[in-house]
Amino acid sequence: MAPVTLLTLRMIFALPVFVWVGLRASRSAPPLTARDWSIVVALGCLGYYGASIFDFIGLQYVTAGLERLILFTYPTLTILIAALFLGQRVGRREAGALALCYLGIAAAFAHDLGVAADTAAVWIGGGFVFASSLSYAIYLAGSAGMIARLGSARFTALAMLVSTAATLAHFVATQPLAQLLQPLPVYAYGLGMAIFSTAIPVFAQSAAIRRIGPGRAALIGTLGPLVTIALGWWVLDEAMSVWQLLGAALVVAGVVLVGRR
Repeated sequence: MAPVTLLTLRMIFALPVFVWVGLRASRSAPPLTARDWSIVVALGCLGYYGASIFDFIGLQYVTAGLERLILFTYPTLTILIAALFLGQRVGRREAGALALCYLGIAAAFAHDLGVAADTAAVWIGGGFVFASSLSYAIYLAGSAGMIARLGSARFTALAMLVSTAATLAHFVATQPLAQLLQPLPVYAYGLGMAIFSTAIPVFAQSAAIRRIGPGRAALIGTLGPLVTIALGWWVLDEAMSVWQLLGAALVVAGVVLVGRR
């Protein structure tokens, strides 16, 4: 199955939630300006369509554990984006966090290169996952101001509707409609991803950013890479090595460091 097909099923199943929340949150709110719409469209395409499609493609080449470690560089990439485009200074703590994160990725990357039959595939997959992380970092860097302006529920619903439209357009342009006819287990996976990997997380994260800020929100999620490596070993029978665990520990340490005051 093409990555865009699975992503399309995921977004279709989650679409009723986005429509309901968007209508409810916009009921008594002022209309968006043309500038607001342009930012929402750009962030919606980057944050969930772009990040998801790159991530799904990358997962065809690398293990889930390595994918999660590379993807979890988005807090440090957000710092770099802020430094390059928003004029924020990168201090010693941020520089140390960047070094820890990328040392951790290098350790896990070395593990995957060592066990992979096709090392070129690891490089290709890693590149796609890094593109996913970069897309998501740009989304985070731009979303804080829009969340403050529109509210977390309204902004998230609108951004996800844009992402759904972009996903559907990609699917129609590249796949036959018959690809949507899948066995029942595939629909079950798509529904589960729509609920537990899309709708609930995106609204919870936006609410968290509004209440505690993006730094603390990212800090709370530092358990993600370790849990993914453990589940990849348990459910997907992926190899687990000392280098992979060391890489996860370094990435988590870097995110914790950058998230501290």
